[in-house]
Amino acid sequence: MGLLALAGCATAPRSRNWGQNVTVAPGWRRVRRAAWSAATDPWVWGPLAGAAVLQVDNLDHRLSHWGRTHTPIFGSNANATRWSYRLRSASVGMDIAALLFASSGRVGKTWLEDKAKGYLVSLVAATTAIETNSLISRSVRRERPNRANDHSFPSNHTTTSAVYTRLAMLNLEQIPMNPGVRTALDAGLHGLTFATAWARVEGGWHYPSDTLFGMALGDFSADFFTRAFMGLNDPHELIGFSPLPGGGLLTFSMALGASR
Repeated sequence: MGLLALAGCATAPRSRNWGQNVTVAPGWRRVRRAAWSAATDPWVWGPLAGAAVLQVDNLDHRLSHWGRTHTPIFGSNANATRWSYRLRSASVGMDIAALLFASSGRVGKTWLEDKAKGYLVSLVAATTAIETNSLISRSVRRERPNRANDHSFPSNHTTTSAVYTRLAMLNLEQIPMNPGVRTALDAGLHGLTFATAWARVEGGWHYPSDTLFGMALGDFSADFFTRAFMGLNDPHELIGFSPLPGGGLLTFSMALGASR
C-alpha cells in the first residue's frame, strides 16, 4: 500500500482518463484481439502448463500431501486456512486501491462516472471468473485433499485473488511510474496470488493443480474484459488544421495507452 501511495503521488495524469473509454459494444475485432491476448499471456498458459506437469508421476497428490503435512509456511492447516481468506481479501483491496489511483482527471461528476464505468468492468470480470469457477467445480466434482467435499477443482480462492490482482496490475499500467516501482508492485501482486494458492494447499483444501488452474482462469478473465471493454490500449487519433497565410497546417497525432 505504501508503494501504491508513492506511485500515485509521483505521477502525472495521462491525456485520457481511466474509465473514459469503457464501452458495452467493443466490436468483434477488439473482442477477438482481447481473447487472443489473454489466451497467449504467460500468466494464463504458464499455470495451465504447470497443472499439466503435476499430473506426471502423481506429483499433484504428493506435493499436496507434503504441504498439508509439513505446513512449512503457515505452521498449521487451520492457520493456512485463515490466511487464505485474509490474502483473498487483500487481493480485492489492492484492486480497489489501483482503481482509485488510476488517473480519471479532477474529482467531480465526470470523475465519478469514469470510476463507476471502470469498476463495472472489473466487477463483470471478477464475477465471470468466480461463477465460471463454481460451474466447473460442480461439474468436475473432484474430492478435496481433506475429504471435506467434492469441490476441489478449481480453487475459488485462487481464482478470486488472481482476477483481482491482475485487474490491479492492468489498471496500474495506466499510471506512469518508475520502472523499479512498477516491477515491485507487479511482483507483490503476483506474490499475493501465489501466497493465496499455497495457503489453500497447506490448509488441505486443494491440490496444487486446482490452484494453478484457478490462477489461469482469473488471469484470463481480468485480461480479456479489461482489454475488450476498457479500451485502455486503443489508438487515440487526433487531426487538426490551422489556417496560415497562403495555406494552412495539417497535424495528425496518435497517443497509445501504456504498453505492457
